Amino acid sequence: MIDDVIARLEAQVAELQSRTFGAAEFTTLMQRKSLPAFPVAAYVLPLGLQGSAATAAAGRFIQPIRESIAVVLIVNSLDQLGARALQRLHPMLREIIEAVAGWAPGDQAGVFELTRANIIDPGVGRLAYQIEFSISDQLRIF
Repeated sequence: MIDDVIARLEAQVAELQSRTFGAAEFTTLMQRKSLPAFPVAAYVLPLGLQGSAATAAAGRFIQPIRESIAVVLIVNSLDQLGARALQRLHPMLREIIEAVAGWAPGDQAGVFELTRANIIDPGVGRLAYQIEFSISDQLRIF
């Protein structure tokens, strides 16, 4: 699903074409405490699964689940307060939300819903915003 979201963002958000990556690239960036190679970059990360009450009968097991992801948008910030980065960030946030919310990759039972978004601290010289989405599906074991 992560690859589908990456492809969707690159197709729908012009500034993120060839600038959207997965968890491995994000981990490397954080370990090295470095900036992305681009002035703007996005990283799509898995956040986990949450299950609801399941039903089990006659060898069937069905459980509603919600899978969550985050899109971490990093903008290089050259001014101390990040004012320039915030001006650049705001329009992209809207584009990212519009690209993902209400959309579903493949054969998912539900569509992505915005769950929350907030500024995070990725380190000096960067401004980052984490946008979280979740999607409903079903776990079926027969």
